[in-house]
Amino acid sequence: MDYKAILEDIKPTVDEKNHIDDVSCKLIQFLQKECDNSNLGAKVALVGSVAKNTALKGKSDIDIFIAFPLDTDKQFLKDMGLELAHKCCDEFKSNPEHHFASHPYVTTHIEGCEVDIVPCYAIEDGSQLKSAVDRTILHTRYVTEKLSESQQDEVLLLKRFMAMTGTYGSEFKVGGFAGYLCELLIIHYGNFENTLKAAINWKFGHIIDLESYGTSNQFKDPLIVIDPTDKNRNVGAALRLDKMAEFIQSARNFIFSDNKADYFYPIERNLNKLDLIQEFDKRNSDFIAIKFEIPNMPLDTLHPQLKKTTEALERKLNSEEFNVFKADYWSDEILNCIILLEMASSKLNNVKVNKGPKVFITQACENFAAKYGRENCYVDGDFLVHTQNREFVNAHDLVKHVLTKEHINLIKVGKNLKNNLINTYEFIELDEIDNLEFLDDFINPGQYIVR
Repeated sequence: MDYKAILEDIKPTVDEKNHIDDVSCKLIQFLQKECDNSNLGAKVALVGSVAKNTALKGKSDIDIFIAFPLDTDKQFLKDMGLELAHKCCDEFKSNPEHHFASHPYVTTHIEGCEVDIVPCYAIEDGSQLKSAVDRTILHTRYVTEKLSESQQDEVLLLKRFMAMTGTYGSEFKVGGFAGYLCELLIIHYGNFENTLKAAINWKFGHIIDLESYGTSNQFKDPLIVIDPTDKNRNVGAALRLDKMAEFIQSARNFIFSDNKADYFYPIERNLNKLDLIQEFDKRNSDFIAIKFEIPNMPLDTLHPQLKKTTEALERKLNSEEFNVFKADYWSDEILNCIILLEMASSKLNNVKVNKGPKVFITQACENFAAKYGRENCYVDGDFLVHTQNREFVNAHDLVKHVLTKEHINLIKVGKNLKNNLINTYEFIELDEIDNLEFLDDFINPGQYIVR
């Protein structure tokens, strides 16, 4: 397949590249001068996809790392890193936003570019690692040495393909492939098509060890790609099994598709709320939609806690014999979240069987009979059981019971969400959910991986 037209659409334009290069140079020069004037012994470097020439059009974020000598006190590195970043923001009249990795760093917007300014240690190999971000300079150095100019385009094709099939991005919200992982795949397999052809035969625990370190037995992840700059790290650790599986199936679908170019562009969706609600009605399911306010917290903390809370509610409902067919959440990441539960059964009969011990365990059976009354117990298979009234026969009532201060500990809720969930939650109808993409994704989960 000829990818020329696609590359024209996804590669940064000459003007975009020139602008990014100009802004990057000015920032690096300013920060390096500040470091030199303060005799810090630190070196300022451009890292990330811009430095490796693997940034997609419109995604050319500038990542600038300030690498301090290894003997720098950690608290001094944190404080001085923030001080230098703030000076840079003052110089270029921008507002700093604090974020946290292994230590604080600053994100800002300068001349239309998103900029991260991150302090780190100047390590030469993974054995010197003092913070998680220290490897980034090594990653940039490795990729620029190993990736040919033509392979840079292959990385862009792979990233774009993954982005359009919902598998690109290692942040928790996505759980997909990191940019660095994409680059290593191209280095290993040579090009985009070879990567897809290889991926369709991946199995759980597939190993890629570019430098033959032989350390893969340390990991039990779905995809194991040993970091060439650190033999004790799996670059694929953040990749969830479901996203690996979606990529594999997307690759199969692409290879056998007559519409390959479509995989590099967004799916066409002309969404209408009335039509979507009708699609939900056709499923003949009961739906429980819970809306609540979210606290102000980092997104890399928010999404794991929202997922944890959604899964905990699902488990609780299932444990009480309500049958959750599907559960998911959506958040605007500023004010609100919606947890949507599709119930295969949300109403139950009034009685349930309480299973006790096997009849062969004498003392346990005596205790069970004493507790529930010998005359009320009978045998089911080889278990002693008794029938009792259900506490909840309606799933809504169980959810209302759980989402109270007294009973919230019945489920494992994200700790930062607990108070908001208890105090602000409300049940809403499907037609009160305004995010049509979320509704469409809920009932059409496979639409991204096939064209």
